[in-house]
Amino acid sequence: MITPVLPTYNRAPMAFVKGEGAWAITADGTRYLDLGAGIAVNALGHANPALIAALTEQAGKIWHVSNLYTIPEQEKLAEMLVDKTFADTVFFTNSGTEAAELAIKMARKYHYEKGAPRDEIIAFEGAFHGRSTGAIAAAGSEKMTKGFGPLMPGFRQLPWADHDAIRAAITDKTCAVIIEPVQGEGGIRKVPDQCLKGLRDLCDQHGALLIFDEVQCGMGRTGKLFAHEWAGITPDIMMVAKGIGGGFPLGAVLATEEAALGMVAGTHGSTYGGNPLACAVGAKVMEIIADDAFLGEVNRKSALFRQGLEALVASHPKLFEAVRGEGLILGLKCVATNTDIVKAGYAQHILTVPAADNVIRLLPPLNIPDADIAEALTRLDAAAQSLEA
Repeated sequence: MITPVLPTYNRAPMAFVKGEGAWAITADGTRYLDLGAGIAVNALGHANPALIAALTEQAGKIWHVSNLYTIPEQEKLAEMLVDKTFADTVFFTNSGTEAAELAIKMARKYHYEKGAPRDEIIAFEGAFHGRSTGAIAAAGSEKMTKGFGPLMPGFRQLPWADHDAIRAAITDKTCAVIIEPVQGEGGIRKVPDQCLKGLRDLCDQHGALLIFDEVQCGMGRTGKLFAHEWAGITPDIMMVAKGIGGGFPLGAVLATEEAALGMVAGTHGSTYGGNPLACAVGAKVMEIIADDAFLGEVNRKSALFRQGLEALVASHPKLFEAVRGEGLILGLKCVATNTDIVKAGYAQHILTVPAADNVIRLLPPLNIPDADIAEALTRLDAAAQSLEA
């Protein structure tokens, strides 16, 4: 008999009723150290006082009016994003999947308006851009697409890190290239800076748009506000979500004025996107995370955590192979089955997230205290020892 909640998730056998910082707490008071942060969503931890205050204040004013009217909170957050990024304009969504849909539409509409329509969008093996029909067509993996055909046409997937294939594939007929600077679901695989620079050059050479999916790796997660900043280049369009709302559903598409030229009144919309509640929280998240001192602390904590993880790998070579990632989007490449290690962590009251390529994702709050990093390393070591025993 089917459950009241559609059974599309393979859920772990625990439920949390409260959170404090990097800790998730069950009804009986058991505390779990949360290194998943809602899959990189709770960028400032559970029950962050500043976010509670921002949400509570806005909740006492107005919740929703729709985009039929001007929304001051939306304009404030858009201005903050424009001020801190390459973008000239922002459209707000409720999720990363919705951001992916708009990015696809925007890229194709751009070339249509230029008088030379192009539809082929190049994506990459191992990518994850959401679970809408357009997003799964972009990623192309059988795991996500099987049984959901016919798929949206116009996507071409290239092998990961095959530079010859990329150079051969991008032509004057290419609409856009979409890529995650750091793959999350794909196994915490970072695109080298020189490769992102090369993609930028190829797109410029052939008149294609460059789309960055920073839904998981953006919003301070790598130690820069956005991951592509490490490469010193910018996209034409960028998808953002997860951490931007600090736990409140919020996403966005950022774009240059040129890339957005086809998106005029009536070409796209959202009933809830950019509502006052979400944008009030998002503005507070931006205020905190975009601060240089805060990002400096992310990098310091990353170095501390990574050093401990390298020691963990060295201590358990039959379980772990390597540490991956940048900032606080880190991964443990496993020798043993990654889900076995995740489950062993549950017994030590620590939460991690499995990914492709037999990797465990470590995505703690960006403000995780040093003491909690030390505790995380202790619990990961205990989980490893339990498996070895």
